[in-house]
Amino acid sequence: MRLLFIGDVVGGPGRRGLRETMPSLRERYAPDLIVVNGENSAGGMGITERTANDIFDTGAAVITSGNHVYRHRDAYPFLERAERVIRPANYPSANPGRGYTVVEAGDMRVGVVNLSGGVGLKVARSPFDAVDAILERIEADAVIVDFHAEVTSEKVAMGWHLDGRVAAVLGTHTHVPTADGRVLPKGTAFISDVGMTGSRQSILGVRIEDALGALITQMPTRFETADEDVWVMGAVVDVNRSGLADSIEPVMVPAAGGA
Repeated sequence: MRLLFIGDVVGGPGRRGLRETMPSLRERYAPDLIVVNGENSAGGMGITERTANDIFDTGAAVITSGNHVYRHRDAYPFLERAERVIRPANYPSANPGRGYTVVEAGDMRVGVVNLSGGVGLKVARSPFDAVDAILERIEADAVIVDFHAEVTSEKVAMGWHLDGRVAAVLGTHTHVPTADGRVLPKGTAFISDVGMTGSRQSILGVRIEDALGALITQMPTRFETADEDVWVMGAVVDVNRSGLADSIEPVMVPAAGGA
C-alpha cells in the first residue's frame, strides 16, 4: 500500500496549489491512499466544511488537523459528523470530532490517527498514553500517525515509542520540512516534519511583512496568507503486508500552476 501524505495546507493559495499539482503527484507516485493535513486550510488558520471539501475534491481520503482545528465555530457540527476529518485524539473527549478513522486502501484496512504534542501546545492528556490506548482497540492492518507537535524532541520520541507498532509517524505543525526521514529499525517510517503546502515566499505561510512586523514590534498584527511561490510538501510511504514501512520519500515540489 502506498501512502501520499501532504503537509499543512495553508489558506487558499495552498488549496489551489494542491489542486493544480495533485494530478501530477498521483501520476508520479500512484498512491493507494492520500492523507492531507488541512488545519490551516481556511484563511491560513482553521478548517471549514468548504475547505475540507476542496481538499477531498483533490482525491484525499482523510484530512487530519491540529491546534487550529476549532478556530471556526461554524465548523463544529461538520467535524462532529465527518468520519474522515479527524482532530487530535488527545483533546478532551467531549470536543467535536474524532481522533482517528479507518479506511480501505490497497486491500488493507488503514487506521489514521491524529495526535497533538503536549510540549508547547494545549492537550487533555499525554499523546503517548492516547496512542497506546488507540492501538489497543483499533481494528486495522496498518496505522498512520500524524503527530502535530511543536518540539522536535517530542516528535523523535514518538517515532521511537511507536517503532514497530505503526507504519508511519509523520510530523506536522512547524511547516518546515526536516531532513531526518527514514525507516526506523523495527519498520516505522518517521520524519519530524513533512513541511507545508503554501507559499515559500513567506514566514510559515504568512506574508513576510506581517510576521516580521509582529516579531519586531511585539504588537498585535493581522496576518495575511502569502500567495507567491507555492510549493506542495509531504511524504510518500510504502507499507508492506505486515503493516510496516519499506520506505519513505520526502515530497517537495513547486505547485503546477504557480500561485
